[in-house]
Amino acid sequence: DTGSSVLPVQNPPPRPRALENPPKNGSACEPHRKWIEEQLRLGRNAMAIYQDLVELFAFTHQYNSVKRFVRRLKKKDPRQFDRLEFLPGEEAQVDYGTGAPTLHDSGKHRRPRLFVMVLKYSGRAFRKVVWKSSKETWCRLHEEAFRYFGGCPGYVALDNLKEGVIKPDIYDPELNTLYAAMLSHYDVAADPARVKDPNRKGTVENGVKYTQNTALKGRKFDCIDAQNDWLMHWEKRWAAPRIHGRAKRQVEEMFQEEKPCLLPLPLSPFVYFRQEIRTVYDDGTIQLDNCYYAANPAPLYS
Repeated sequence: DTGSSVLPVQNPPPRPRALENPPKNGSACEPHRKWIEEQLRLGRNAMAIYQDLVELFAFTHQYNSVKRFVRRLKKKDPRQFDRLEFLPGEEAQVDYGTGAPTLHDSGKHRRPRLFVMVLKYSGRAFRKVVWKSSKETWCRLHEEAFRYFGGCPGYVALDNLKEGVIKPDIYDPELNTLYAAMLSHYDVAADPARVKDPNRKGTVENGVKYTQNTALKGRKFDCIDAQNDWLMHWEKRWAAPRIHGRAKRQVEEMFQEEKPCLLPLPLSPFVYFRQEIRTVYDDGTIQLDNCYYAANPAPLYS
């Protein structure tokens, strides 16, 4: 005995027995892939597809397997959109967003409303912040944008804001009277987007986010004029000279091509008016701001 110890030899653990029917990694829906893809293109949901699989193909598996398979297919095949091309001067898109914190008359910093109009062809934009919006403010912002561009687009795509649209309708939307009159003065048509269809005016939606994230993020202003001055400087210094992401051309260069195609500005200014409902008295007059005026022929008390 030399005092050395010999370690016992340890045998490896036995391997588990191979399964006679190894589990398959594929989905039970795989044999019906083509049919399911066709149903998804028709806009059908997983429950409707599962019910038809049972009815038409004697599908014996659970609904959850169909739901998981449909979820994977939707990830692989996202919703597709057609890219629309526009002629120079054909369309502008408008929307409201939120501006940067600005010192208000109350002594507190508040976020004003950010108005953005983007020319669809070139991507050139007009931006301005205002504390409050109204029908008249909405119209005056359009006028400022038209003068800034040096002309008018053929039509304006807008959201169904109350400042512009009274009654949304896919075929015959009812525009605010003042807004419709202002656009008519400039020979511009309005094209309100369908309800819950933000992709119709995706250019200005992206323009609002681009302004918020790049020009205004992390900034505060002492007055609203300072924010507007900064937005005007930022547009000329950074936004206009940038390279258009889709066209791979400079925005300002494309705007110079588009500018001659814009409609000319009218020689006379638009005359603003206020539309109100008044009762016709028995002497045939109506009252407005403590003054009485002769009414157009109408039934009494109408």
